[in-house]
Amino acid sequence: MRLVVIAVGRLKQGPERDLAERYRERFDELGRKLGFRGLDIHEIPESRARDAATRMADEAAAISAQIPQKSVLVTLDERGDGIDTAAFTRHLGRWRDQSVANTIFVIGGADGLSPDLRRKAKFSVAFGAATWPHQLVRVMLLEQIYRAATILAGHPYHRA
Repeated sequence: MRLVVIAVGRLKQGPERDLAERYRERFDELGRKLGFRGLDIHEIPESRARDAATRMADEAAAISAQIPQKSVLVTLDERGDGIDTAAFTRHLGRWRDQSVANTIFVIGGADGLSPDLRRKAKFSVAFGAATWPHQLVRVMLLEQIYRAATILAGHPYHRA
């Protein structure tokens, strides 16, 4: 199973980008041994439309164009389910074991995700009730993906 993070906006050079890349590289090293085919990150430009609804629609179209057929879509959304690491790991492990071709994680832009895109999601995740900057959400998601891989591998990184 290939994992893909599609994020609206670009991480500029700096500590957030460095940390995101570190977790992606760590996952790649471990994930291949666990039957994952890699972790890709696709950055979608923020829409320049004047109103929020049009921006969300433009971004949803660009995101949808990046989602292959037979993919599980997971949105990162403030209205999503709060989920602990063990449950997150179970989802990833189950999708891998069911031979899901792609699991796509989507992080929307400043206005959030379009309702149509949210409805297409198999699962929606919120990292708590707080509002987080999108740069940090990306880092937190990549860390959780890496952490899930360490749990699946029986690696001591995760200590519960």
